[in-house]
Amino acid sequence: MNSPYETSSYEQENALDFRADFNQNLIGETAVAALHVVKDFGKGAGIVHALRDVSVSFERGKFTAIMGPSGSGKSTLMHSLAGLDSVNSGKVLVDGLDITGMSDKQLTLMRREMVGFIFQSFNLLPMFSAEQNILMPLTLAGKKPDKQWFNTLVNTLGLQNRLKHRPAELSGGQRQRVAIARALISKPSVVFADEPTGNLDSASSSEVLHFLKKSVTELGQTVIMVTHDAVAASYADRAIVFADGQIVEDVQNPTAEGMSKMLMERSEAGISNQSAQLQ
Repeated sequence: MNSPYETSSYEQENALDFRADFNQNLIGETAVAALHVVKDFGKGAGIVHALRDVSVSFERGKFTAIMGPSGSGKSTLMHSLAGLDSVNSGKVLVDGLDITGMSDKQLTLMRREMVGFIFQSFNLLPMFSAEQNILMPLTLAGKKPDKQWFNTLVNTLGLQNRLKHRPAELSGGQRQRVAIARALISKPSVVFADEPTGNLDSASSSEVLHFLKKSVTELGQTVIMVTHDAVAASYADRAIVFADGQIVEDVQNPTAEGMSKMLMERSEAGISNQSAQLQ
């Protein structure tokens, strides 16, 4: 099977140049950064300011949670950092590369080589086994798996006895563990997790968060997770809280109790402000 970089000499040259560029940027403490990022939706009276001059960096080899109420801008930030959404102004850097000026083709290559995704709904292919789902990113890219890395992931995530099972034969927690392995199989610079425990019960949620944390502490991955759950945030090394398109709190070593209290206080303050404006 041909590599996707071999479709033409022009594309091959540009793809190889691109990979050389980002390989030169692998050194450094910052995995991802946003610099004065602004993102608006709509125009005129209906405009929504999703991100308001946001600047934030994410340290390599750390687990960061992004929290906030619905509509606060947390998901927009994640989509912008991952190159899934464009920004109106500012810069997004992934491993030192400014992705804001990239073409669609370059963004596709960047996401394939440098970014892993974990979704709330797992997004596993039902007709394939767990092993085939894990290897799917490499299969689509025409690359051979690193067997040692594959075994490391499978052992770390406790999937040794589930590799031949299809998704329907797995529990919710096991499906999400397969999704985590799939996100890590290509050794990405950063993994984005969008409400990864949203469809799981408390026991399965704890299991998945434990393995996400383990992927950071034992495998050296960088994880950025969007969540509304204070308990989920307590597994992270850092929690960033969004409100009205801006970062309003930046907490190191968050606890479930502390984050719950902080979010409750901010929610009550927001209600009080709305009431005052109506009077």
